[in-house]
Amino acid sequence: MPAPTVAPLRSAPPPSRSDNLRGIVLMLSGFFCFAACDVQAKLLTDSLHPAQVVWFRQIGLALGVLVLIALRGPHILRSRLPGLQIMRGLTAVCSALCFVLAVSFVPLADVVAVTFIAPFVVTVLGAVVLREPVGVRRWVAVGIGFVGMLIVIRPGMGVFHPAIGFAVAAAGFFSLRQVLSRSLSGTDSVMTTVAYTSLTAITVVSLTLPFVWRTPDGFGLWLIVAGLAVTAALGEILVIRALDIAQAVVVAPMHYSLIIWGTFYGYVVFSDLPDGWTLLGCGIIVASGLYTLHRERLAAKRGTD
Repeated sequence: MPAPTVAPLRSAPPPSRSDNLRGIVLMLSGFFCFAACDVQAKLLTDSLHPAQVVWFRQIGLALGVLVLIALRGPHILRSRLPGLQIMRGLTAVCSALCFVLAVSFVPLADVVAVTFIAPFVVTVLGAVVLREPVGVRRWVAVGIGFVGMLIVIRPGMGVFHPAIGFAVAAAGFFSLRQVLSRSLSGTDSVMTTVAYTSLTAITVVSLTLPFVWRTPDGFGLWLIVAGLAVTAALGEILVIRALDIAQAVVVAPMHYSLIIWGTFYGYVVFSDLPDGWTLLGCGIIVASGLYTLHRERLAAKRGTD
């Protein structure tokens, strides 16, 4: 799962229109990289354990963070809420592991579509955990988005695969990660959060390597491993940069471009095309998600829902 679209702390004036446009391009590029990362992860699950695939996915960003600490110093790791930072890192690795487990059994586009329920789970968690005000219209959007997810997975209709539960769990962990990001946004910098998340995730998943490690066999597999690490790290960097220069409410809808890339890669690499019901359910989820983002933008302007 990609990084959450949570705006960094900013004391500068609001972004200009050109900054927002650049942010959109960066965000689209970031999710293109994430989709490439996802398809490579699916390819690797044929030969490697999902935990090992997640480790390769995390290693690129972790190395980048270590280089940054070496260049700028350990003050990057100074946090007012280290416990929450570590918890966020745990949700990141759980989300990634569940996602990789899901794509090892289910077509990529279907998994991506199910993970789009994350904005609705964030709304629910925000209301329950953070006591954020949520109006009737946003609750309706949550319900409609859930219906869209049921259309995609269609339990009881002979097309449901039990592994789709991992996609739902991935969306749940991803949503919790966003809620934790909101709690941390007023206390720690974005770079501190990224560093803690990356180092926590790589440390936890490294503990599993003695039990699951299998050396990739052949140059081709190592090439995919390298591509996985590079596209994952590049995607994170592009998304962080997009959020640094543009408004989150402007670039957040670009998250839904993942279904385009996921469908494209699924067809080109695996000859998988989503059926009509999946496309209908995905359309409902995306429309409900965009409406939820619209309501959040209006609420931010008015200070209410």
